[in-house]
Amino acid sequence: MMRKWTFAVMVGMLGALSVPAQAADVAVLDWQKALLDTQVAQRSMNQFRNSTHGKQQEAESLGQSLQSMQERFQDGGQPTQAEQQEFQTKRQRFERLRREILEARQQAEQKFLEGAKPKLDQAVEQVIQRHDVQVLVAPQGVVHAEGDLPNLTGEVTEIINSLN
Repeated sequence: MMRKWTFAVMVGMLGALSVPAQAADVAVLDWQKALLDTQVAQRSMNQFRNSTHGKQQEAESLGQSLQSMQERFQDGGQPTQAEQQEFQTKRQRFERLRREILEARQQAEQKFLEGAKPKLDQAVEQVIQRHDVQVLVAPQGVVHAEGDLPNLTGEVTEIINSLN
C-alpha cells in the first residue's frame, strides 16, 4: 500500500521535472515524518516497547555476557568444553530473541501502517485542496528550488491527529 503511494509521489516528482510549475503550486511533504510524529504512532511505539521490554532486556544482558565471554576466551586461551557449550547456548538464545523482536517490530509497523494509510490519504488530500497544490514532492526529491517550498508535513500530522 505504502509502496503504491511512494510510487505515486515519485511519478509526481518526475512530472514536476518535465512540466514547469509555479512556486505556489509545488509543496513538500515528508509523509513518513508526518506519520511518525502522530499521537497514534507514539502510542504504537510505546506499546511495542512495552510488549518487547522483557525480551529486549534479556537480549541486552545476553549480548553483554557473550561479549564478556568472547573477550575472556581471547585473552585466556582455549575455553573448556562447558564454557563452549554455555557460549553456544547463550548465542542461540540471543539470536532467537533478536529474530522474535525483529518479527514483532515488523508486525507492529505493518499493523500501524495499515491503520494509518487511510488517514494519511485523507490528510494529504485535505492539504492538497486547501493549498491548491499541483505537485507534491518528497523532501529528498527536491534537487533545487529558487525559494522555500511550502512544507505541509506538520499540517498533515495535525490533520491525522485530529482524525483519531
